[in-house]
Amino acid sequence: MFGDHGPAIPARYAFDVCTEHPGPVRTKAGYDLLVTAGLDALERADTVLVPGWHQAPGSEVPPAVVAAVRRAHRRGARIVGICSGAFVLAAAELLDGWRAATHWDQAAELAARFPQVRVDPAVLYVDHGDVATSAGSAAGVDLCLHLVRADQGAAYAMRIARQMVLPPHREGCQLQYAELPTSGPVTDSLAPLLEWLAERLDQPVSLAEMAVRSQVSARTLTRRFTEQLGISPGRWLLDRRIAATRALLEETDLPVETIARRVGLSSAVNLRRRFHEALRTTPAAYRRTFRTDEAG
Repeated sequence: MFGDHGPAIPARYAFDVCTEHPGPVRTKAGYDLLVTAGLDALERADTVLVPGWHQAPGSEVPPAVVAAVRRAHRRGARIVGICSGAFVLAAAELLDGWRAATHWDQAAELAARFPQVRVDPAVLYVDHGDVATSAGSAAGVDLCLHLVRADQGAAYAMRIARQMVLPPHREGCQLQYAELPTSGPVTDSLAPLLEWLAERLDQPVSLAEMAVRSQVSARTLTRRFTEQLGISPGRWLLDRRIAATRALLEETDLPVETIARRVGLSSAVNLRRRFHEALRTTPAAYRRTFRTDEAG
């Protein structure tokens, strides 16, 4: 995004790569990077991008990296965390009290390790001007394109997007890519009820009916759901209906009204509202993004 795009697009950034220990840097892509610049490069940069943090879960960011990032920020550099790079910014206390993004699969860990950070698991990226964070790799591209747009203007950013065959802006948020929470292992007390509910998504089912089916009171049933699944019976049922909606949008050409009836959301209006609340996008936009095309 910040590199050389050929003679058709004038270069407006000087770009370099640095590391704490110059030399070969192992990647998860099957090859090593030979990086010659050390952390002193951060003393000259106007923007510092941390492309990821691939250490073992729970491991600490090296003090030298934290110190270098803090110094760069204090002198006015913009600090950007791509995906798990947000952990480095959080370790440097640059996100304290601020909203931040990271990959949806790591949002809970970031929130647990750094409770002072307001982790938003939905958005593609968050830009506060001096610090910015993004979700996964593709969302990092979205954020970098946003930064180029802010620095150089929309026309220049559009030229780069076209050169890289990228959309200038993506619809929705990363919730549409995240896996919905599953039931996980449940005790025998709930398993029969969950199976019964999954077979009747197209039918309205009240809490009272669930309680009768389980032969317990509504209060007891709600307590069991909370203890075993961490959510209410209604929330569990809605999550399953949203998951069924996603599958039908991806795999069929059924109209939204028909899908709404099949998953028990009664109407297209209700489905669109519930879908947008859950995934921050519309059924139509979701279908355009994820529609299975057997022709390739």
